[in-house]
Amino acid sequence: MLPLRDNVPTRSFPVVTVALIAINAAVWIWELAGTPWQQDVFDYGYYVCSFSGPCTADAGSPLSWPLALFSSMFMHAGWEHILGNMLFLWIFGNNVEDALGRVRFVVFFLLGGIAADALQTAVTLGYGGAADASIPNIGASGAVSAVLGAYIVLLPRASVLTVVFYFLREIRAFWFLGIWFALQLFLGSQSIAHPEAGGGVAFFAHVGGFAFGMLAVRAFAIRRPLQPEY
Repeated sequence: MLPLRDNVPTRSFPVVTVALIAINAAVWIWELAGTPWQQDVFDYGYYVCSFSGPCTADAGSPLSWPLALFSSMFMHAGWEHILGNMLFLWIFGNNVEDALGRVRFVVFFLLGGIAADALQTAVTLGYGGAADASIPNIGASGAVSAVLGAYIVLLPRASVLTVVFYFLREIRAFWFLGIWFALQLFLGSQSIAHPEAGGGVAFFAHVGGFAFGMLAVRAFAIRRPLQPEY
């Protein structure tokens, strides 16, 4: 399912959402323009083993793990990776920013990314080995998942125009995001039993970010978002 837009207006232009998209885009261009982007991933990604070693011989960031937590949030590993994350951030982030305010939304976004990495770290340390802990984690998807968790709490009855098998459908946000979250849980559980099935995707980062968003949004919100137009 590919979302195209929702039906909820905002009170003002979503400055922070656009700025976050611009920062992610600038970092991706930097990855492409300099050394091979794969090397940038190895150098600036977050390694679970850097938090609780040991790392394998060829793994590990030159950054300390707290710094790598933040640098990794703005890095991506391909066009599909960054375009997917930025599409979700654009569609769902503007209304969450509208409810939280600009400063609170920045803090919420960063804390969501940290919460996402925290759960992925716990799962990797609990169920994985040194090789699993030595894989760099990158991407804004954990923080974006926190935005999705916030959205489902704030606007469950909003409609999301969605591409479903080449057809356009209006789907309630509750169902769209609920199905998305259930899929992350399912794929995450599959990746525990069969790590190769995960394809390197940190599904529990998505789960952790989404759960944080659902639980924390009421504490961060300063007003209700505008209601759906129809």
